[in-house]
Amino acid sequence: MREVAREMGAAPERPIRRPNLEDVAARAGVSRATVSRVVNGQATVAPELREKVQRAVDELGYVPNQAARSLMTQRADSIALVASEPDVRVFGDPFFSGIVRGVSLEANRAGLQVVLLMAQSYEDLERVKRYLRSAPVDGVLLISEHQSEDPLPEMLQQAGIPLVIGGRPMQSWVRPLYVDNDNVTGSRAAAERLRAIGRTRIGTVAGPIDMSAGIDRLRGFQEGMGEAFRPELVEHGDFTREGGEAAMLRLLERIPDLDGVFASSDLTALGALAGLRRAGRRVPEDVALVGFDDNEYATTADPPLTTVRQDPFVQGRTMLRLYLARHRPDLVVEPGDSLPDVTDVDHVVLPTHLVVRESG
Repeated sequence: MREVAREMGAAPERPIRRPNLEDVAARAGVSRATVSRVVNGQATVAPELREKVQRAVDELGYVPNQAARSLMTQRADSIALVASEPDVRVFGDPFFSGIVRGVSLEANRAGLQVVLLMAQSYEDLERVKRYLRSAPVDGVLLISEHQSEDPLPEMLQQAGIPLVIGGRPMQSWVRPLYVDNDNVTGSRAAAERLRAIGRTRIGTVAGPIDMSAGIDRLRGFQEGMGEAFRPELVEHGDFTREGGEAAMLRLLERIPDLDGVFASSDLTALGALAGLRRAGRRVPEDVALVGFDDNEYATTADPPLTTVRQDPFVQGRTMLRLYLARHRPDLVVEPGDSLPDVTDVDHVVLPTHLVVRESG
């Protein structure tokens, strides 16, 4: 129909123009400067004028220009969530999805936008570094920090960009805010559970040694084993199902009479379960198995996993709230439920606890 109208000499359609500051000022009967102060949240406008401007904004459907607003306030009202992992891991691991949901919930409540960035390789990290140096973001939340691969914490500190890390920071010379889970206590409980049910040849498929969660869970396992700990009963995975299966087969090849295993994540435990079945070992009859996470895979596994519960959703929420408490107190909104108090702290360690099911 549009082409027919043009052939008949009808005027072409004009794009609908977005209302601007001048339109709002004219509707409200105030100056452009007054409108600017109201939409940028300045408190120097009389209440009756603020009400007029707000009414005009609502009537016209005016949306502030974010670039211009950022120039005025020196704030972008956005935050970057950076994961040093490939996208298949971020979107396939319930831990990461829980973090993203928690961050998003609290950011929405505070009126912030979240920019999700993923970096798998050195080239990806360099790209993310370049972006963060010039991007319109007010702060960074970093998850899955790797000691050997993450130049981001030091770069952000030098650039003066606020940073909150999910997990215990790996680099001692960088002192960011952080929110961790009690990996040591949880892993200690896992080892103690295996010993309590009478297992004597207990090994672990530990996490990566370049991540604080991998290091701390191995430490907790060692503490729980006490004098029964043996280095030859440790094999490392990468918190994935595939890595867990491969590590489990290597461990069985070295220690064929293994009768208990602590897997450093539930995905690792699912891989370990597959490896045990390939080797003809039954769970829990021949080998008891304990995981770490208590995500949806733990309850749907066969048999359901005994595991250590952590809550990445709460971790994500707490990370964003810790950032707000330190850097944007003007945006802090009461959570409406029970979350850790982040007032005047630089880190939070969330509790973990053992959930007993059929696998061990």
